[in-house]
Amino acid sequence: MPEGRLQGRHIVITRPEAQARKLSQLVSAAGGIVHLFPLIEIAPLPDYAAFNGTLDDLQDHDWAIFISSNAVENGMPRLIARYGDLPPKLKFAAIGPVTAAGLTEHGVKQTLTPQGRFDSEALLELPEMQAVAGKKIMIFRGIGGRELLAERLRARGAHVTFAECYRRLNPQANADSLQTLWQNKQLHAIVITSSEAMRHLLDLAGEGDSWLSGTPVCVNHARIGELGAQYGLMTAVADAPGDEAMLACLINTLDQTQGSIKDRP
Repeated sequence: MPEGRLQGRHIVITRPEAQARKLSQLVSAAGGIVHLFPLIEIAPLPDYAAFNGTLDDLQDHDWAIFISSNAVENGMPRLIARYGDLPPKLKFAAIGPVTAAGLTEHGVKQTLTPQGRFDSEALLELPEMQAVAGKKIMIFRGIGGRELLAERLRARGAHVTFAECYRRLNPQANADSLQTLWQNKQLHAIVITSSEAMRHLLDLAGEGDSWLSGTPVCVNHARIGELGAQYGLMTAVADAPGDEAMLACLINTLDQTQGSIKDRP
């Protein structure tokens, strides 16, 4: 445990509160001061009629792909309530190990998961996702989101349906609390773990606000870092998935920029 490596550093974590707990504990154990500023709130749908209708022919599908643990939490209980036992023909795939673990908790015996990198691109590289011509694939996700996975699978001849089972909201009306931290020289780093959260933060900051462009932003995927860099942010990408890697990213980044807080006007 890197005790003291973040001593006195104020770290803003923008994940949903329930998903920020482990990283918050790691940052605190390293001496950091955590500020929760969730930019994504996971909420159920107001009406599940459309989702339930999508499940009507699930037993005829070859694959069910789960994009996130939120998709598992909001989709699997309704799937099981509908069918009881899981459709015997159906195979399962997940973007990453956390999502796969959630499927296991709901009785899925085997889940196809990429190794090393956990995103749509990595899943698409797997051999099982190459030979999908004529296959029926249902993608469980929140409303909206990236279209890449569906587009590539359709281009390979698959029949793809979305099963949207939750929604993502931005619970923040403004960024006043972050600006106050900045003015008090207490905004040392921000953690962002989704492109959607990055877009929300950019919208809240507005154009020309130096408090964001002058703050290190640690992210968990190169795609998110590239989005931030397009807007002039100082982004650093964690070397691996997981909260331990994000902690290391925070420590390394702040070690390299330790004088920047003191030098602010």
